[in-house]
Amino acid sequence: MGKAQKYVLLGDATYPLQDWILKPYQEDQNLTQRQLQFNYRLKRAHSVIENAFLRLKARWQILLKCDDCSLELLPTLVLACCILHNVCEAHDNPFNEEWLEGTEPTELPKPCQPAPATMEDNRAEQVRELMCQYFESCGED
Repeated sequence: MGKAQKYVLLGDATYPLQDWILKPYQEDQNLTQRQLQFNYRLKRAHSVIENAFLRLKARWQILLKCDDCSLELLPTLVLACCILHNVCEAHDNPFNEEWLEGTEPTELPKPCQPAPATMEDNRAEQVRELMCQYFESCGED
């Protein structure tokens, strides 16, 4: 798109629009087809992320009971599991679907109320618009 972009996090509608938090357009507005497509693709990306975390927790079930270890060890434990998980995935190590039985997709904590409009960053709309244009140029998916 001719403009370098930094990484962004995916958020839902309750998060403030920032140049580092990409959130969908509000569904209650009259959205264009392009904006609807953007929301759809954001939702799909979010489901990929949820699936990745589900597989990570299923493969390394110690992450389901991290309250058994000290807080100082926790970041190292999570990082080690992520690295080992990525190695397994990169080498097509078989994933046993039975592992999923012990894990339930959990809703991550998020704000209950939408962030006030005063927290929104006007520059962030430009980032979202660029992403919207990019998704439109990629065609249907």
